[in-house]
Amino acid sequence: MNNTVPKKAFEFLKKLQKNNHRDWMTENKKEYQANEKILKAFYATIADRLNEKDEIEKTKVFRINRDIRFSKDKTPYNVHRSVSFMRASAHRRGGYYLRLEPGNSLMAGGFFSPQPADLLRIRKEFEMDDQEIRAILSQKDFKRAFGGFNTDYQVKTAPKGFNKEHHAIDLIKNKSFFVQHNFTDAEVFAPDFIEKVIYHYELLRPYFDYMSDVLTTDLNGVSLLD
Repeated sequence: MNNTVPKKAFEFLKKLQKNNHRDWMTENKKEYQANEKILKAFYATIADRLNEKDEIEKTKVFRINRDIRFSKDKTPYNVHRSVSFMRASAHRRGGYYLRLEPGNSLMAGGFFSPQPADLLRIRKEFEMDDQEIRAILSQKDFKRAFGGFNTDYQVKTAPKGFNKEHHAIDLIKNKSFFVQHNFTDAEVFAPDFIEKVIYHYELLRPYFDYMSDVLTTDLNGVSLLD
């Protein structure tokens, strides 16, 4: 069990930022592998903690290699380490995310680029009744931690089939429905970092419970899973 993020993992990422090419990575592969082993133990501890009150089906560690096929940026490596924790079964919707990067670490959770059917179902729910989701978003601790949905991913006016004058259009315009909380490097290296991560993940549970209910029922509240 590992409860801390080693400073040397960030030191490696800082060096990678300045030397983002394959020759350097090859020369420093052993250091990378040693850091990955420690970080994976840290991720496993988070998964264990999440499983105390939730059910995690899979931990996905994102590759350090970048997909550069369609990118103008041809640097081959990510300068962060990221992991997601996927909830188990069709009844539990939503996912947890953690990004570790010098000066840009964050946790996030929710629904990033949901499938078209899920996206339409969420929008239709907000169109029909936005009171419950607004109550969740405005809950004191939730709002203090996250502010609200990340709004970087929205349509400009209104999605096809929706009224741009609808009172919930601010929610309906979103193409993703996730929140995030950033951490300083000092917070990442502090002994209680894992507690802060788990605290923020647990704040998501009422939101996940609500969205799981939405995405497993039709607009009449009839289960889609039976």
